[in-house]
Amino acid sequence: MQPDARRFCRLAAAMLALATLLGALGTHALRARLSSDRYEVLQTALHYQYFHSLGLLGLGLLLDKWPTRALRAAGWLLFSGVVLFSGSLYLIIAGAPHMIGILTPIGGLSLIIAWCLTAFALRPVARQNH
Repeated sequence: MQPDARRFCRLAAAMLALATLLGALGTHALRARLSSDRYEVLQTALHYQYFHSLGLLGLGLLLDKWPTRALRAAGWLLFSGVVLFSGSLYLIIAGAPHMIGILTPIGGLSLIIAWCLTAFALRPVARQNH
């Protein structure tokens, strides 16, 4: 497996493990302590972390077959997007100042750009006839 592909698959697996841990903690230890609004924020953070981590795993597998700069950049954008989007929501739930919430839309934009870049990287390339 290509080194970058392996790196993204490992990051995805770690983020999936963390999402599972935080989900279990949220359901079993925090649900009674969190307001319904904060619990909903937790669910949103987990939802985005799960799905985009699975996407990063798939992107890592694609990168093994097509090791392009565009897919590599998309992988880093996906990773940073999850950290910024979900991470900022986790911090807010933990009591960080709401100013940290400015990172949430930046993370969301990073996720959108990552998927657009992935689509661009996987576009069919016209062959030139010689």
